[in-house]
Amino acid sequence: MNKSENRKEDNVSEIFGSKEMREPAPSEFIPRHRTSAETAYQIVKDETFPQTQPRLNLATFVTTYMDDYGTRLMNEAVGVNFIDETEYPRVAVMCGRCINMVANMWNTPEKGAWKTGAVGIGSSEACMLGGVAAWLRWREKRKAEGKPYDKPNLVMSTAYQVVWEKFCQLWQIEMRTVPITLEHPTLDIEEAIRMCDENTICIVPIMGVTWTGKNDDVEALNDALETYNAKTGHNIPIHIDAASGGFILPFLFPEKKWDFRLKWVYSISTSGHKYGLVYPGLGWVIWRDKVYLPGDMSFSVNYLGASISQVGLNFSRPAAQILGQYYNFIHLGFEGYKDIHTNSMDIAGYCHKAIGKIHCFENYSEKLENPLFIWKMKPEYEEKANWTLFDLQDRLMQSGWMVPAYTMPKNIEDMIVMRIVVRQGMSRDMADMLIQDIRNAVSELEKLKYPTPSRLTYMKKEKQKGKVYTH
Repeated sequence: MNKSENRKEDNVSEIFGSKEMREPAPSEFIPRHRTSAETAYQIVKDETFPQTQPRLNLATFVTTYMDDYGTRLMNEAVGVNFIDETEYPRVAVMCGRCINMVANMWNTPEKGAWKTGAVGIGSSEACMLGGVAAWLRWREKRKAEGKPYDKPNLVMSTAYQVVWEKFCQLWQIEMRTVPITLEHPTLDIEEAIRMCDENTICIVPIMGVTWTGKNDDVEALNDALETYNAKTGHNIPIHIDAASGGFILPFLFPEKKWDFRLKWVYSISTSGHKYGLVYPGLGWVIWRDKVYLPGDMSFSVNYLGASISQVGLNFSRPAAQILGQYYNFIHLGFEGYKDIHTNSMDIAGYCHKAIGKIHCFENYSEKLENPLFIWKMKPEYEEKANWTLFDLQDRLMQSGWMVPAYTMPKNIEDMIVMRIVVRQGMSRDMADMLIQDIRNAVSELEKLKYPTPSRLTYMKKEKQKGKVYTH
């Protein structure tokens, strides 16, 4: 054993022989005295030790794996603040290049050398920026016409992600929601149009619905809006929430018209930290042209040593994610992204087929539109079962898998489903292990002689939630 190995072993012994390791971790006050870096590191690391491995987390949409070079690049940039363009001007350039690439990926019609977009800390910020732009454009139009502008509204399906609820509440915008049903599992276009009026700032279709994995029909919505806007003169636009689908469709379904090829699509947002394959948090929003980005959304400051203009809800933000995105674009290229997403779709399809064959389950949709899907119990099985999918979630957690169970949105809220999100890092071998663990768990649950607490709650028609946080 060499000297460095001796020192390492001594260090470990000192850590676990320290008084800090036999005391509760601090929870209320900053400790009065210092703790060695090694011991502090171990305390924090041990706190996360019992948690699942990130690659076994099939609840989350965010990236849980990057290669060594991408990870190294982001780690090396952890202290770089994107907003400080005076000190890090090349980061701003790389951000602009990423915006160009994303915009062109979505078939932007904008002719300028630098396309119009912004970076966000996740697609939640990107969604809000798209929503704010739609609201400001509508408000300015109403002001110019001498009309009231105190009652804006927004139209989307009930399968929205929580960011839209936040946006509408914070900006005092009425949220008009079109129910998703078994007959209409995506946005009902006719009903969405019926909900529109002169105060509608935009309609928000979703590509890669969080609840189901399905895509709204943006082309049909665009056609319906063309007729509606021509008839009413309202000029209601579309903002697309493409948090998941924005990085899937261009690579796997390039012929599908859903993006800026459609006239009324004014803005699109996506998550770079989902199928953009970058660690969180990173979001992108792109506008059709600079004329659709209101000037009121750009703020300038000079106290960082130069005049800096910024579009965003946050100010300081990490540059590491931007470097990670640019690295992926260079390293993977179009073909690399296509290969990775093809594998994710294939493995999702494999799981979808295998789960659909388990005697007590049925899939929500016959066809996959993104690398994620949901399933439920067969009605005749669920009627007699002593367990629910919440119990299956708990059993799978014991094997390290995070597979969420949850109830669907309003109007079909009695339906309990489970969802699998397949991302980079999920292999066919892992899929086989998951399917076998599901089968084993079902076999054990079917041996129960009495209803579980979850089943009793279900029978009483009381609301219940799973234990996995998916947002």
